[in-house]
Amino acid sequence: MFLAFLWWQRLPSMLLWLALWTQGFWHLDSLRHSGGHYVMSPDNSPNATLTPLVESVHRQLLDRGHRDAASVARLVVDHDPLLDDQSVADVVSRVHSRVAGLGVLDPFLADGTVDEVMINGSGDLWVERNGRLECTGVLIDSATTYALLERIVAPLGLRIDRTSPWVDARLADGSRVNGVVPPLAVDGPLLTIRRFGARRVHISESCTPGVARLLEWAVQARCNIVVSGGAGAGKTTLLNAVAGFIPSDERVVTIEDAAELRLPGRHVLRLESRPANAEGAGEVAIRDLVRNALRMRPDRIVVGEVRSGEAIDMLQAMNTGHDGSLSTCHANSPADAIRRLETLVLMGDVALPLAAVREQLRAAIDLIVH
Repeated sequence: MFLAFLWWQRLPSMLLWLALWTQGFWHLDSLRHSGGHYVMSPDNSPNATLTPLVESVHRQLLDRGHRDAASVARLVVDHDPLLDDQSVADVVSRVHSRVAGLGVLDPFLADGTVDEVMINGSGDLWVERNGRLECTGVLIDSATTYALLERIVAPLGLRIDRTSPWVDARLADGSRVNGVVPPLAVDGPLLTIRRFGARRVHISESCTPGVARLLEWAVQARCNIVVSGGAGAGKTTLLNAVAGFIPSDERVVTIEDAAELRLPGRHVLRLESRPANAEGAGEVAIRDLVRNALRMRPDRIVVGEVRSGEAIDMLQAMNTGHDGSLSTCHANSPADAIRRLETLVLMGDVALPLAAVREQLRAAIDLIVH
């Protein structure tokens, strides 16, 4: 982890980096390496011998309309009276998962060690643990992937089909969902679920005690902080931990494209952007929410990620009495984070010269955590 303090006022022509490095350690499971990936043991996959029974009971259940566990168990026993109790329970669980959950994905989404679940166009089901990709050995046909996507997006009033071939959504637990189908997905429908951890990661799990104390001081001193890093680096996780230092009596507005932040304060207002519908109407962008947040009397504004024109609005918020605000951005280094923010502002619809953009950045940002 690098911490970069920006001493803009004292050294306007220089950028003084205070860098502190903390090391993390991977806790790897025993995995078999194959073709650049890590392949799970077949023992971790569902019992394939029961799959035909699961499918048969599921179809019959849909026809009858009885979905309680007792009805499912009776159907299972009717199909195969010789099944042992454990197998009956397994089939009931898997049928219930198909009816009320996400079927074959549920065991992986319930696994606290899994960070991401992915279905490729070929039907291979992959998961990510500790930054490593693992092939589960489970194959999912295109029809099932389409059904999973529909089950996710339909309750949200969204759609995904050939006329609207991609979608971003959120599960009830906050997990982020992305789906892409043909013609954009050449080899078949794609589904990616980024799990939201129910447990908040404590700052002590992300950095050394010395760095944690420094971050606590920066938040208490109302420094404007940007957390930068690459994709999947844990920016939101760290932002969530750092935001835990915000005093509980402050009014904080959080703004995200998919609500993931879980701040512990009593006065936290959570806003979430909304994509356009199939007709191209109804979009509410991050930028719109930042502007609206300024009218909500916030002590601080926390933007989950700055990625486009909202950068200028965030900077203006930081420069107009909302000290102590926080955000994240994609960048490969602290210096790159500054350049990235410059670019995002220039890409917006506000025509500002580069010198003015840099002045805004210099006045707004106190600390970059990378």
